[in-house]
Amino acid sequence: MKYLLLPLLLASAYCQAQNKMTPELLWSLKRVSGVSVSDDGRTLYFSTRQIDWQTEKSTNKEYELDLQTGKQKEWALSGGKSYFQRDKETIYATAENNIYRSTDNGMNWSQVYNGLRDADNIRVSPNGKYVAFSREVLLKPMMGTDIYNDLPKTTAQVYTDLNYRHWDTWEDGKFQHVFIYSAKDGTIKDLMLNEPYDSPQKPFGGIEDFVWSPDSKGLLYVSKKKFGKEYAQSTNTDLYYYNLESGTTTNWTANMEGYDTQPLFSPDGKRIAWTSMRRDGFEADKSDLLVMDLGKEQGYKVNMTGGWDGTVEGFAWDKSGSAIYFTAPWKGTQQLFEVKLPASRLGKMSPVIRQVTDGKFDVTGIVGQSSNKELVISRTDMNHAAELYTVQLANGAMKQVTHENDATYNSLSQSNTELRMVPTSDGKQMGVWVVYPPDFNPAKKYPTLLYCQGGPQSALSQFYSFRWNFQLMAAQGYIVVAPNRRGMPGWGVKWNEDISKDWGGQPMRDYLAAIDDVSKENYVDKSRLGCVGASYGGYSVFMLAGMHDNRFKSFIAHDGLFDMKSWYGTTEELWFANWDLGGAYWRKPIPSGYEKFNPSNFVDKWNAPIMIVQGGTDYRVPIEQGLEAFQAAQLRGIKSKLLYFPNENHWVLHAQNGIAWQREFFKWLDETLK
Repeated sequence: MKYLLLPLLLASAYCQAQNKMTPELLWSLKRVSGVSVSDDGRTLYFSTRQIDWQTEKSTNKEYELDLQTGKQKEWALSGGKSYFQRDKETIYATAENNIYRSTDNGMNWSQVYNGLRDADNIRVSPNGKYVAFSREVLLKPMMGTDIYNDLPKTTAQVYTDLNYRHWDTWEDGKFQHVFIYSAKDGTIKDLMLNEPYDSPQKPFGGIEDFVWSPDSKGLLYVSKKKFGKEYAQSTNTDLYYYNLESGTTTNWTANMEGYDTQPLFSPDGKRIAWTSMRRDGFEADKSDLLVMDLGKEQGYKVNMTGGWDGTVEGFAWDKSGSAIYFTAPWKGTQQLFEVKLPASRLGKMSPVIRQVTDGKFDVTGIVGQSSNKELVISRTDMNHAAELYTVQLANGAMKQVTHENDATYNSLSQSNTELRMVPTSDGKQMGVWVVYPPDFNPAKKYPTLLYCQGGPQSALSQFYSFRWNFQLMAAQGYIVVAPNRRGMPGWGVKWNEDISKDWGGQPMRDYLAAIDDVSKENYVDKSRLGCVGASYGGYSVFMLAGMHDNRFKSFIAHDGLFDMKSWYGTTEELWFANWDLGGAYWRKPIPSGYEKFNPSNFVDKWNAPIMIVQGGTDYRVPIEQGLEAFQAAQLRGIKSKLLYFPNENHWVLHAQNGIAWQREFFKWLDETLK
């Protein structure tokens, strides 16, 4: 595998020329992902991806790291093979349409399957006799070329129901199905034959949406078995178990109405754990960790986190099956937690949650268990992209084991980040992250940005973004104020839920309380305050532009919701709008989101420059939202700019678009704040 020298040389030049983060340097960082830990706990497998922002091509590398000696080597397979699974001493890899198996660390290979055309998310059963994978199947023709075979050049699309587009893709009548191939007789079974449903779930579901039982007797998969309007208004996914021997499928979470996701069998196969939300339609409901006994005791469930005032992200079983470790937002960070399980039947129990880690960082994922005493996890903070660490389970002590970006970060001046508790207008205490420029001098005055988080119910923690990057903003000389306003998980379930149906109410007062409190400091230049954000954060920018009482001199809104009525008529996941706004705009009485909390109703009060960013393939917050806001600003005679990306969705995923975004972002702030 060849090295891409140019981006590395450019990154090196940037490091030598300056000691602050730049957009180009940010996009040149290696992105580290943990793959797995060997069964003996000694070897860590991980991968890196590095993007050459000039060509937008990426270089992917795989490594193995000896956790005892720290020695690391690149792990490359012969014959163009691509590694996808490691079970004990067996490695599985793909090449073209074939699956290969090696039992000697990649030295020799045997072919086990050759029918993988258009297959994704490949999983080999623990006994090696079956292969599960996903593949799209055409069930409901909607493209003109599928409906009319004699019109190969037609671009017609025909729809008679909702969910006609999702995230950034128009519905084409094809559905992701799970298949099982049997090495014994060569048969292939579609587990969802003729069902117009998806597994993995679109748009973000992947290989985590189906898992083999340890005894290889069945496969458990996630699906929301609804179509059209029902699909667009529901979050009710379930866990379906397919029994290979009987050929039957059973819904293990029937009558559970919200999201049921992330199924994982215990190591001995006697239990299943998954994350579950209680209420249908509430995508930001409290996510709990459930465990169910299998075998003779099947059906008895225990909510391991039901009495805990938090929400679960990801989790992993302890190798012994006696505990589960999970990550969760906590006080402006994301930490690692433990819950113990009894060896015998679950029975009635009061689970005890123990916090394992604590600090100014995010535990972003669990890679695997290296011993009975430690895990390998992924970690970020506002100054560092993800690297892998070991964590001692007894006391939370961490040791960094990958160092892919150390050379870059060691040459940069770091930003100090401080969690500041701020009183709100209703007498609560709110955690607010304040990020200071490198080489911060309290005797100086700095322009300051109020950052408005999206979601609206996503955590504002020690995350590291390649777009909304606080380190980069601070490096340009800005103080960043990032409030954990109403709606943020990690501060209790009520705090998280209080934003629903009150988008433009208390959350806006929380934002203003945060910027007003930090602005009391002598080092904040109150004549140079800006307000920026995306998605619900963009909505917040539009709302605050009409109610800021001359606090802000500049605004930037990316893919923000501007007019709630037109947004309801064009967005795709209607369960979100129904829950958070209170329903459709034709309901009586009209939900307050369409009047009292509708940014377009307050454009007459806009009085400061505003830049509006919009993605052309964003179907969550479709294009008319950004265009309407820009047109309103222009017609009001307000200094404004439209930054449009025809090929970007709700995010910015292309490297050069990302750099253009950041250059325009800071150019606008230079024009309006400095």
